[in-house]
Amino acid sequence: MAFLPRGRSTNTIARMHFWPKLKNEPSLLGFSGYKVGMTGVFIVEDRVGSPDYGKETLHPATFIEAPPMYVCSIRAYIKVQQRLQTLSEVWMKDPPKDLYRHIKYPKNIDASRNLKIIEDNLARIKEFRVLTATQPRITGVKKKKPDVGEIKVDGGSIEEQFEYVKSIIGSKISVNDVFEEGQSVDVASITKGKGFQGPVKRWGVRILPRKSRKLKRGVAVIGPWHPARVLYTVPRPGQMGYWQRTEYNKRILKIDSDVDKINPKGGFLRYGPIRGTYILVDGSLPGPTKRLVRLRNTARPQKTTVKDPPRITYLSVESPQGK
Repeated sequence: MAFLPRGRSTNTIARMHFWPKLKNEPSLLGFSGYKVGMTGVFIVEDRVGSPDYGKETLHPATFIEAPPMYVCSIRAYIKVQQRLQTLSEVWMKDPPKDLYRHIKYPKNIDASRNLKIIEDNLARIKEFRVLTATQPRITGVKKKKPDVGEIKVDGGSIEEQFEYVKSIIGSKISVNDVFEEGQSVDVASITKGKGFQGPVKRWGVRILPRKSRKLKRGVAVIGPWHPARVLYTVPRPGQMGYWQRTEYNKRILKIDSDVDKINPKGGFLRYGPIRGTYILVDGSLPGPTKRLVRLRNTARPQKTTVKDPPRITYLSVESPQGK
């Protein structure tokens, strides 16, 4: 009931409807990568209140390949009638060629003029965001078209944020510049699509007895006489999967570029080997392999969160392919 209406997502890229606030120096609040697969790790439990404190515990973990992203443009937003409106945007000079596969790159935008507009209206600007593009060509995802998305910049004053976005436009941002090991993040992605399904699989209703009339895998009564209509709360068949879901407070166990230690023989199932920087996140993540995963600073920080990097004693690199 909490996820109604259960309709297909309009885009493969998840949307961030909320960005948290930072009190330190200006920085990006998110990053993007591609889901690789899962494994198992033994880590030393470092939560003080846990009954397994100080012991080795087995955790499921998920690999995300996160190559550097291009900062294509910066956008300045002002507030107009309780909503954000774009004041101006500045694009990089020499964009990557693959970016033309995703968008029609604007050629006649005067960058210096737009920068002057932003600088003259710093008092009205509420926030800055950057438009980033991934590099799927250098990952295990077999596609050329980059995924483009907005990431908010927060921390410090508006003047400090303006100087920060000017320094990073046209450059590559690594995941090490945004997150660190031991940090908790929120993960948003589009789940695996399952097509048209009945109410038993879609809603988990009980299967009727074998002598039931007309149907077994359905709802016996779909509505009362009054009101004479089918209520939205009645489990009905329909589209299942391909929904946007957000997982909160996922701990980053490891960020590294040494892929020789973690790549199994034959590569990961339905993905292949990891070629660059990767993130190891505690637990499972929504979506199938090769699906874009968006990470951000946690919006609901826990009081018992441990910020220090975890101590990993063993990481399984066994391949499910048997190669």
